[in-house]
Amino acid sequence: MNGLEQFSLKDKVIVITGGTGVLGGEIAMGLSAAGAKVAILGRNSEKANKRVEAIRQAGGEAIALIADVLEEKQVIDAREQLLEQWGQVDGLVNAAGGNVPESVVSPDQDLFSVKVNDIKKAVDLNLYGTVIPVHVFAEVMAKVAKGVIVNISSLAAQRPLTRVVGYSMAKSAIESYTKWMAIEMAQRYGDGIRVNAIAPGVFLTVQNKDLLLNKDGSFAERTRQFVTNTPFGRLGVPEELTGTVIWLLSDASRFVTGEIVLVDGGFNVYSGV
Repeated sequence: MNGLEQFSLKDKVIVITGGTGVLGGEIAMGLSAAGAKVAILGRNSEKANKRVEAIRQAGGEAIALIADVLEEKQVIDAREQLLEQWGQVDGLVNAAGGNVPESVVSPDQDLFSVKVNDIKKAVDLNLYGTVIPVHVFAEVMAKVAKGVIVNISSLAAQRPLTRVVGYSMAKSAIESYTKWMAIEMAQRYGDGIRVNAIAPGVFLTVQNKDLLLNKDGSFAERTRQFVTNTPFGRLGVPEELTGTVIWLLSDASRFVTGEIVLVDGGFNVYSGV
């Protein structure tokens, strides 16, 4: 396989959790454009079906799988629905997650006033909201010794970012889990199963807009600091994640596993000087 063919996802069945969100939805549209059959897994049936319809109107194939990623039984039921529909699982993108507002420490807040249970909620959503889908869908991949998993980490796992304590803890754990699973899956099932992650920089989404924007819609001071310390001098645009995810899911990266790929406009490597 040569040239652009190796980047094709034609006829591959890809599950994307959190496919109803801003980043997950953009990734889902991109995967469909690359030829994949896309299963949108999320809790909100209205949003999931709307995303499916958008993909179909663009000429792609998609189905909605309604499940909460923290409820293993629901995810198993979604897997069985997918297998009944398409009979295979070639890829999994774990885009479900995000900040839990109660676990964010504001600048004027007493550091120790954050409740441990709220931190746990952020860890549960981001870490176990990834572990459970991997546990469920990778079982299918293991039976045929073939498949690709792409987890979503964050810049917050690479650099300590103020305020987002629970989110940072969870994303750091996802990176460890990604590397561990990459080794275990390869050693047990061969080189047909790969596990990687992307670590996005700062992208404006519905979930983080209260952290990044003032009430009038202008950039908050925190956002200006991000932009200043990003060599590209701007925030990321959601579709800029898509190419990296397609590459990791495709045969173009077939010798890549256990890696965390940053998509951050150079923020992580910049010293500030």
